[in-house]
Amino acid sequence: MDSLVKEAAKTEFWEPVPKLVTPGKTAADAPSDAIVLYNGKDVAQWQKEKGGAPGWKIEKDGALTVVKGSGNIATKQGFGDCQLHIEWREPAAIAGASQSRGNSGIFFMGRYELQVLDSYNNPTYVNGQAGSIYKQHVPLVNASRKPGEWQSYDVIFTAPRFFSDGQLQTPATITVLHNGVLVQNHVAIKGHTEWIGQPKYEAHSDKEPLVLQDHGMDGGNPMSYRNIWIREL
Repeated sequence: MDSLVKEAAKTEFWEPVPKLVTPGKTAADAPSDAIVLYNGKDVAQWQKEKGGAPGWKIEKDGALTVVKGSGNIATKQGFGDCQLHIEWREPAAIAGASQSRGNSGIFFMGRYELQVLDSYNNPTYVNGQAGSIYKQHVPLVNASRKPGEWQSYDVIFTAPRFFSDGQLQTPATITVLHNGVLVQNHVAIKGHTEWIGQPKYEAHSDKEPLVLQDHGMDGGNPMSYRNIWIREL
């Protein structure tokens, strides 16, 4: 037995010891090493995409809601590789159809969009529904809740890498769970999100802000967010 124990010990590693992280009480709660971006009380971590006070409304229930025409908001801090938890809610009252129904988006590094949309009994182009990487990757399934109900995304995002001459070395990748259901399984992002035309990469910094969209093209959508936290990886 001693010889077996010694043989087994040859493949054991005792260091480096992983850092201790205290998990949240539930899967939605921020772990101890997370940066809380929105806790329902203030928008200190946010600004307009081009600077200035965010302009979105904090509701009585703590939801952060788009104010029509206020524009996108961005984190003051930049992020690269990360784990993100974010909860969102479309309006309970159904208005419009397709892309005009509860439309917003989460832009990693300000460029790569994870679509937010009311996709409950709402036909639209499938690479533009909730859980899609907009105009690039269709979600594996539609895990949408009814309008007015809170939904969640849990995301693992790996930033792209560029050579010193600006050429792409490795593309960004993303894994997404929508309401706890896997909808994007480590897919490679094809480039900056484009509404018209094909996506392409352009070199940028290693860390860039996270952006939440005020989708104003259809008159604005009173989308709401809460419980946003991020871990740098």
